[in-house]
Amino acid sequence: MEEVIRAVGHEHVSAAHGSTFELTSDDWLTPAGDCILGIEADRTPADFDPEFVRACQCTDATIEATLSAGGYETRISGRGHPDLTFDDDRSLVGRTSDYVDDRTVLVGADAAAADVDRTLVDALSGGAELTCVLSVER
Repeated sequence: MEEVIRAVGHEHVSAAHGSTFELTSDDWLTPAGDCILGIEADRTPADFDPEFVRACQCTDATIEATLSAGGYETRISGRGHPDLTFDDDRSLVGRTSDYVDDRTVLVGADAAAADVDRTLVDALSGGAELTCVLSVER
């Protein structure tokens, strides 16, 4: 199962955060948002299919985020958690930790914003279109 989110980069995309990555539906970004990879996301966790959400709530679920922009791609793998709610209607966050809130879409990630391929980050800071495919396997 998968969910596809489209967003765009922004001049302030720095991808410097060491423990999270984020996409937001906001149409702005300040330099302080160092985990944000894309803005103007066309979908948020609240939009996801309930079947996808249930699959992600399994502790043995593997969740992968494939981020593509400007001809470059990065994959980040994590896992599900029973406390994932997918209730947020503004942004989605992948985390290297086990912390869960309404924005969290995966925990235990093997990478964060700071680990994203720098050529992809350069494309995003230039305003490239971003596609994020979230896939889950149980």
